[in-house]
Amino acid sequence: MASSRWYRFASAGGTVVAVLFALHVSNQRVVQELVTLIPVVGQLPVVEMAPKSLLLPATAVLTVVTVVLMPLFKPQPRRTMDVILLTQRRLLIGVFALTTIGFFDYTFRLPRLILVLTAVLLLAVLPAWFVVLRRWVRTTKDRTIIISDTNENVRMILRLVDVPVIGYVSPSEPPVSSNDEGAATAAYPDGGQAIVADPLTDLEHLGGLSRLENVFIEHDVDTAILAFTQSRSQEFFGVLDTCYRHGVTAKVHRDHASDVLTGGTLSAGELLKVDLSPLDWQDQAVKRVFDVSFAATGLLVLSPFILLIALCVKLDSPGPVFYGQRRTAEFGDTFRVYKFRTMLPNSESTTPVDDEENDRITRVGRILRKTHLDEIPQLWSILTGKMSVVGPRAVWTDEEEEIEQETEEWRKRWFVKPGLTGLAQIHDVSSTQPTAKLRYDLEYIKRQSFWFDLKIVFRQIWKIVREFM
Repeated sequence: MASSRWYRFASAGGTVVAVLFALHVSNQRVVQELVTLIPVVGQLPVVEMAPKSLLLPATAVLTVVTVVLMPLFKPQPRRTMDVILLTQRRLLIGVFALTTIGFFDYTFRLPRLILVLTAVLLLAVLPAWFVVLRRWVRTTKDRTIIISDTNENVRMILRLVDVPVIGYVSPSEPPVSSNDEGAATAAYPDGGQAIVADPLTDLEHLGGLSRLENVFIEHDVDTAILAFTQSRSQEFFGVLDTCYRHGVTAKVHRDHASDVLTGGTLSAGELLKVDLSPLDWQDQAVKRVFDVSFAATGLLVLSPFILLIALCVKLDSPGPVFYGQRRTAEFGDTFRVYKFRTMLPNSESTTPVDDEENDRITRVGRILRKTHLDEIPQLWSILTGKMSVVGPRAVWTDEEEEIEQETEEWRKRWFVKPGLTGLAQIHDVSSTQPTAKLRYDLEYIKRQSFWFDLKIVFRQIWKIVREFM
């Protein structure tokens, strides 16, 4: 409780200091004159406000920013990248509110140039402050829990770990006494036996799997050890997804190594750290900026063709212009991907088929597939964060079930966001060759970087140009 109060005080105090600092810097004439050298903001007038006249606008800014950032004042386990994005999203809401105040010409409004400079400074300073603050909090003693689908698996993990465990999450009811079914017996040389207490009776049962997010928040969990009977269950990957979103380190038994990306070697022990995010948060930020820039530019440049393609699809065959399909995303989540329809309605099959052998593809559809223009609507999925420009190709959920039966390590692809193109695509490997596709996808996951993504994108563009010519 004391650490929670300290976090709230530090986060709110840091916000106040950051706002006052940003306003002070933005109100300096020399700073404003330097910034107006930039063509975009060069038309804004330079206005240096007197301290007394700045008091009321500063109070308004401080009030608005504090209100919109209140959700961040509560200590909660989050990934570093999520902390940055959430802080920036909340700040943009505050900037919109302050802009509205300025639009109505209230007496406590800020001059436009000071508002712009203050917003830019806060967008840079406050996310960094919350990241630093979160790391200070996370330097406290490691707090570990066990998550399982059965109590027996929890007992097995307790025999393997030598770190303090604060509790466990399991749908099974906790034992009521040492005489419960989890109790063991110890034999003595004289033939006598003694009951050994069930270790779960002294370990707090934190709740079922439905309360997992609340458990992470309430107990400030650092590490979660997963002890599931089957690592291919939806519950298993759902727990991994929750760990990923809350910045909690996940560990699994070595028997589950074939289904996860591990942060260590198999010889490191019985428990392996799951590599929930192969990229660090800086690389994730760069990748996201690239995704947004690519998708926004693509939609803008290709917008004249969208109406033309839609018209051609409609005139070529009866049916809708767009085709939607549920596909698998990170950690087994699903999302609906949209493409221009290239096949006759209601003619999809779970069995992967090469385009040359597929007689269900329409005439316009063959052209769209050859030029990859049917993929244009997926740029919206990239813009909204469901997909990335480069990554393992998202597979139809029904088709994926069949592929998993053939390829044991297929679910390792779930640890990165699906992409519009990827290493498998530029080597002409599709779902009809699941083993080869998995090999290329895992190679991409190991080698991924901004420059590697650019290389793949350029090769894909060149490949399309050659096919079109």
